[in-house]
Amino acid sequence: MAVDTPEKINAQIAGLDALEIQVKAKRNIPAAIWGRVWPMLLAVSIVLAIWEAVVLAEFWPEYVFAGPVTALGELGTRLGEGEFWHAIATTMRRAVSGFLLAIVVGVVIGAAVSRVKLLRAAFGSLITGLQTMPSIAWFPLAILLFGLTENAITFVVVLGAAPSIANGLITGVDYTPPILLRAGHVLGLRRISLYRHLILPASLPSFLAGLKQGWAFAWRSLMAGEILVIIANQPSLGEQLHYARELADSARLLATMIIILLIGIVVDVLFGAADNALRRRWGLDQRIG
Repeated sequence: MAVDTPEKINAQIAGLDALEIQVKAKRNIPAAIWGRVWPMLLAVSIVLAIWEAVVLAEFWPEYVFAGPVTALGELGTRLGEGEFWHAIATTMRRAVSGFLLAIVVGVVIGAAVSRVKLLRAAFGSLITGLQTMPSIAWFPLAILLFGLTENAITFVVVLGAAPSIANGLITGVDYTPPILLRAGHVLGLRRISLYRHLILPASLPSFLAGLKQGWAFAWRSLMAGEILVIIANQPSLGEQLHYARELADSARLLATMIIILLIGIVVDVLFGAADNALRRRWGLDQRIG
């Protein structure tokens, strides 16, 4: 009886593994989509049920706290208005530009502090202190410095997001295995090339977590800023909240809050997709069973 060679056996095993992975992937695509969708649908249903129950209990009059049917109807009406889309576009422009500037500031500070011991001793605790400081506390100073302008909002957005981004990079650099650093030195990597080709790729998981947290701080800072800093002829979501409160229009207020929540969820999904792609690339996306 012929005996298969080790090379032939390995080729057969690899073929079976590839076939299993292919079948598994095809079979799991609909299940994976449904597995992500149904918990969201369940959560939305529970929130809507609790919301309607609170309205039916009549703790507050409907003009103070509108029900889900009224608020969703108002949302549908607002989505048909050009001014509302203009407000969304203005808010997203401010969010993206402020967040990108915060990334630049956070990366520069994080890279410097993570590698220079003197800077770490001098500014390490200060960065953490800035991260924990409520962003709304910066607005009186921002308004004094820049007036009621977009610069005041951007100033606070950057101060809210940059410390988290810097701390994420610092943590990633701190947990870079020393053996990788020694290997980089053996390969001739120094300073900028060491950061570019070794340290930054190795710190990506922590850096991505810092980016996600930084976005959360930036988004909260932006909403607070748009409520406090009303700029003429520049409608925004924060301005919509402000005037809805002034007019005691709870349906409009809640409709705007729903849009703000949905934007936050979409951004979280994007960060989740980036994290999953990184985990797959690093071989960390292992499923048991």
